[in-house]
Amino acid sequence: MRPSLQTGLATTGRIVVDPPRTIGFMGDEGRVYATPELVRDIEMTCRALLLSHLDPGEDSVGVRIELDHLAATPLGLWVDITATIVEVDGRRVSFEVTARDPVDQIARCMHIRFVANTAKSIERIRAKLAAAPK
Repeated sequence: MRPSLQTGLATTGRIVVDPPRTIGFMGDEGRVYATPELVRDIEMTCRALLLSHLDPGEDSVGVRIELDHLAATPLGLWVDITATIVEVDGRRVSFEVTARDPVDQIARCMHIRFVANTAKSIERIRAKLAAAPK
């Protein structure tokens, strides 16, 4: 991790709610931003912010998310996701996140990511696969 990784850093990413990001069980007129897709977009926004402050061979993984999905966003609208680093504790980085569409704040979230050494993570994954019952 680079010394530039500090509290207060923030980024905003804009996405457009496209069909793969929506629920479909209420029919085409009821297509709105699905909560699991919102979670994925929050994670990717936070990861993108971290990547510019990590060393080669490092990446991050999500370890906790606490989300209030406050309002529905219809298919076709944009959403701005703003992530702010509120704590850096060793390799543990905490974010405060808000999301809003053109009309409402649609979410508030606390998200924690852990900065990981990619090669060591792959070693652990291989070891777990080797130890799993066949």
